[in-house]
Order: sequence, then structure tokens, then C-alpha cells
Amino acid sequence: MAESHDANVTWLTQEAYDRLKAELEYLSGPGRVDIARKIEAAREEGDLRENGGYHAAKEEQGKMEGRILQLRHLLDSARVGEAPRTEGVVGPGMTVTIRFQGDEEEVTFLLASREESGAPIDVYSPRSPLGAAINGKKIGEVATYTMPNGRQNTVEILEAVPYVGN
Repeated sequence: MAESHDANVTWLTQEAYDRLKAELEYLSGPGRVDIARKIEAAREEGDLRENGGYHAAKEEQGKMEGRILQLRHLLDSARVGEAPRTEGVVGPGMTVTIRFQGDEEEVTFLLASREESGAPIDVYSPRSPLGAAINGKKIGEVATYTMPNGRQNTVEILEAVPYVGN
């Protein structure tokens, strides 16, 4: 199963996949019709240069089209089910506990797609700097990554177990 190691695959639960597919269907159909109506109604109000409603509707349309593209890309590369997992090895679908170097506090989170945001614990993307650094690491190993502010941070992997849900 070479695809399990493909960084472009996003693993989604059936629930998340169905929710995103329904959102895409709405935005691509009724959503587009609604925004076209708003634009046409605002256009009929006259001078477009000073028409705030028209510009707001066009901006909303642009955001909606961006979300449609994002959803299409995500759903095209998504696999429904669970990523192959090995207990003790960090990977998508695992509940991971780490400790930041120089800090005694432990942090536990789910390493998964942000689209799994219905999870009752924090979700970190495997594509985030931290997620990418720890992916594939085993318990006891350390990983260093660069934070958005440019500083380096090091974490130790304390636990990696399959996520079992609520």
C-alpha cells in the first residue's frame, strides 16, 4: 500500500467526507444560484463604483469559488477510512502525546486533517510544521521543527496510539 505514505492523501472519516461532499454540492448548486441573485439585485441598484452591496456580493462569490476549489481538491485526494497505523509510531489518525524540550508539560492531540475538526481533542495537521516533523517518529524519539516565527522547537514523543474517537 504505497498510497499510505503519500503526503498528498488526506484521510477522512466517512462522516467528514459526507459533510464536505454535501457542502460542495450545496455551494456548487444552490449556493451559486443564491450569490448570482444577490449580484444581479445589487447590479440593478445602479452605479457599480459606489455600490457596496454589489462589491460585497462579488467578494462573497470569490470566497465561495475558492472554497469550492478547496473542497474539490480535498475530496479528490481523500481516502475514506483510517490511515494505516502502527502503535508507537506517529502518523495520521494517531493520538500523540509530546513534551516540548525544556518544559515538563505534556500536550496530547490528534494528528489528522483539519477537516476532522469534530474531534473532541485538538487536531494538528500532518502538514503543519510540528505534524511534519513528528510524522513517522517512534516513542522516545525527538523531532525539531521551525515555528512560524522562525525559531526552532524540539519535542519528545511520549505516546502514539490509534485514535478511538469520542
